Amino acid sequence: MQKPVDNLTVSAEDGETLIARVHLSDLPRADAEKVEWVIRMYFYVVFALQEAKLSVKRLRALLFGKGPRPALAPEESSAPRQVNGEGTSASAVLEVDADGAAAPAHQAPAEEWQPLERAKPQGGHRPGTGRLGAEAYVGASRVECRHEELAVGQRCPVCGQGTLYELPPGVEMRIDGQALLSAIRYELQKLRCSACGQLCTAPLPREAGEAKYRPRARAVLVVGRYYLGLLFYRLQGYQAMLGVPMPDATQWDQIEKVGDCCYVVLASLETLAAQGELIHQDDTSVRILTLMKENEQIQAHTAAQGLARPTERTGMFTTALVIKVGEQIICLYYSGRAHAGENLAALLEQREADHVPPIVMSDALSRNEVTSRVGLTAADACVIRCHCLAHGRRQFSDIAEVFPSECRVVIDALKQIFDHDEEAREQQMSPQARLTYHQAYSQPLMDELKGWLDKQLQERLVEPNSALGKAMAYRQNHWETLTRFLSVPGAPLDNNLVERALKLFIRQRNNSLFYKSEYSVYIASVLTSVIATCIYAGVNVLDSLVALQEHRSEVFAAPEAWLPWTYQAHRAPP
Repeated sequence: MQKPVDNLTVSAEDGETLIARVHLSDLPRADAEKVEWVIRMYFYVVFALQEAKLSVKRLRALLFGKGPRPALAPEESSAPRQVNGEGTSASAVLEVDADGAAAPAHQAPAEEWQPLERAKPQGGHRPGTGRLGAEAYVGASRVECRHEELAVGQRCPVCGQGTLYELPPGVEMRIDGQALLSAIRYELQKLRCSACGQLCTAPLPREAGEAKYRPRARAVLVVGRYYLGLLFYRLQGYQAMLGVPMPDATQWDQIEKVGDCCYVVLASLETLAAQGELIHQDDTSVRILTLMKENEQIQAHTAAQGLARPTERTGMFTTALVIKVGEQIICLYYSGRAHAGENLAALLEQREADHVPPIVMSDALSRNEVTSRVGLTAADACVIRCHCLAHGRRQFSDIAEVFPSECRVVIDALKQIFDHDEEAREQQMSPQARLTYHQAYSQPLMDELKGWLDKQLQERLVEPNSALGKAMAYRQNHWETLTRFLSVPGAPLDNNLVERALKLFIRQRNNSLFYKSEYSVYIASVLTSVIATCIYAGVNVLDSLVALQEHRSEVFAAPEAWLPWTYQAHRAPP
């Protein structure tokens, strides 16, 4: 069989028309049915190839990462954002009449707030880039340099007429390097009496302290392991190379002492976080050797009973909860068998009864539902559930190469929604004002998008079992929780905050691969929670960890006074 010279593209409508013409022709019925089978098989193969192309694309992105994003077309990149209903918007793309003309878009009412006019950069560095000023080096040691020959009030050495007066000092920065851990060797003079043999040893200076490992050294080990992701063995080799050895077992011993000072602070953070008004939750996988050994025993027991799957849970998860409590943000981590929903349920058990239900943002996985190990709890009905718009958008962006026109409709509409939220954030609107703003400008877009999605699925314009059909069904099935920002003040659009917080534990997992026991991962969860909360509070992590060690008895007596944003007021002056 020879390959046709020209390529021919047939749409689904053309295929149905061709099938109808075949049945109206003079062909025998059996032949007409065979031709119909060939045509329908053609469309099935095209569909299967599209799905296969999508799978290969995802595999390529998994193995080699995503390539650089293609630049926008000139007409697309230069088009201004429309947030006030004027001009063409995503809602105009959603509905197209039979003649190809766009249906009129909703006109948003004019309110007291208007979109900000963003000035395009005219050159130079982007915001947040370029050289750092001296004010950025808040941890730098200060050395005051004074004139050796000149002083205020003296005659000018140049002109000899004026007198010198004080100006603000000039600043020059010098950056030095050092090991993570340094050592000081104190050589104590010893004297022995020639008559009685009494040994007299010189005392240590006061600043040397009594313990071999200072609190700041332990804090550096904690930050290196649970923020930088440095392995004990790797740090051991690095310190040995610099002549200050630090065995891996010793590192763990010192880190454990810091954890012993921090767990009461974590309990206080949990009590405070349980009263929060906004909670972001998500989880990721983790490897714990003792639980992996348990899994082997469970699998062996299951095989001995002749079952295909074990009845006990074998998964291991790290949950991240990022909670907004007033002006503060608390970040909590939990690792073990429990899902994110179960960890959140345990936290909400500490919530006071007179508090309003918290807003909980997550993706739509069932393990994020607020449940206990035995089933639903009362807390499940006492949260306002929101689902992440960014997750729903990602389902369309992943298949945009296979279904470009359909995905573009959804992506363009959601782009304007996120633009509206950015406008509200830049104008520092209150939660109620932000809700009114979204109802005025985003509600019409979402209504248009829902109508378009309903039409695609109800009229079978999209194959329900395709990747595109599943993405549309996901959005339709969770429409109420995906659009909670249109009905609840303060409801977020996405779950990016906790996604970023999870990277701390993912960094540790990528470097060390596993934890030895549930106890070691508990220490990691406690210390990472304190580190992340300090970062969100904008305080010095090392100073906070040092303070908790130096004031251990006070911390245990009143842990609420030693939270990242309160410890400085209770710390004894040097």
